[in-house]
Amino acid sequence: MKIKVMTLSFLFVLLFSVSAFAGDLTVAVAANVQYTFEELKTEFEKETGISIKPVFGSSGKFTAQIENGAPFDIFLSADMEYPQALEKEGLTSNAAKVYAYGTLVVWTMNNIDLTRGIEIFSDPSVKKISIASPKTAPYGRQAVNALKHYSLYPKVKKKLVYGENIAQTNQFITTKAADCGITAKSIVLAPNMKDWGQWIEIEKNAYEPIAQGAVILKYAQKNNLEDAQKFFDFLFSNKAKEIFKRYGYILP
Repeated sequence: MKIKVMTLSFLFVLLFSVSAFAGDLTVAVAANVQYTFEELKTEFEKETGISIKPVFGSSGKFTAQIENGAPFDIFLSADMEYPQALEKEGLTSNAAKVYAYGTLVVWTMNNIDLTRGIEIFSDPSVKKISIASPKTAPYGRQAVNALKHYSLYPKVKKKLVYGENIAQTNQFITTKAADCGITAKSIVLAPNMKDWGQWIEIEKNAYEPIAQGAVILKYAQKNNLEDAQKFFDFLFSNKAKEIFKRYGYILP
C-alpha cells in the first residue's frame, strides 16, 4: 500500500527537520490518541527522563510521510493496516502490535435528542454531520461502516462534513460548524472535554473493531532505538493500560 504525496519531501525539510528533534524521541500519534498521549508522555518522562516530541495527525498522512523519509521514531496508528503496510515495505524495526481498541461515539454541542441514537442523523433538523475522512483516517472509515450498518449512509451522505482527522472533526463539532458528528470515545472522556455537549456510544457490532497498532520505525535504528524500545514497552505496561482504560479504550 504505497502512498505517494507530491512535494512531501520538500515539506519535510520545513516541518520535520532532523535537527529540530535532535535528542528527543519523536512519535507520530493518531489524532484520536492526543489527550491520552499527553498522560502517557508525562508518566513515561517521569519514569525515564527521556523526552518525547509528539506530532498529531491522521494515520494515512503519517504513513505517506514515513514512506517519504519523515524522521519519526515510533508510529501510533489508529489502525493496524497502516503500520503493517510500512512493515511490509521494510520501514519498521519491529512487528506492529495492537496497543488498544477504539470506540465510536456520536457527539453534539446542540440540543439534540440522542436517546434516538445514531438514527437522529436522518432527522431534518440535523443539517451537517462531521466525520473524519475515510480516505486517511481509520475512524472515518468505521464511521461510514456504522452509517451503512444502520442503513443511514444513503440518507445522510449529503450531510457529511469531512475532517482531515479526528482533531478537525472535533473542531467542526465543538464550534457547531456541524450539528453533530462521530468521533472517538477517548476525546469525549478527556478531562478538558468531558463536560462539553452530550454524547452516546455507538453499538460495537455496527463497525469493525478499531485495532490500533504501534510500531518502531527504521529511523529509530540509527538514532534512538534504545529509547524507542523503552517507550514501546511502556505502551504495554500496566500503568499505560490504566491510562488507556480511563480514556475509554478497550485493551487487547
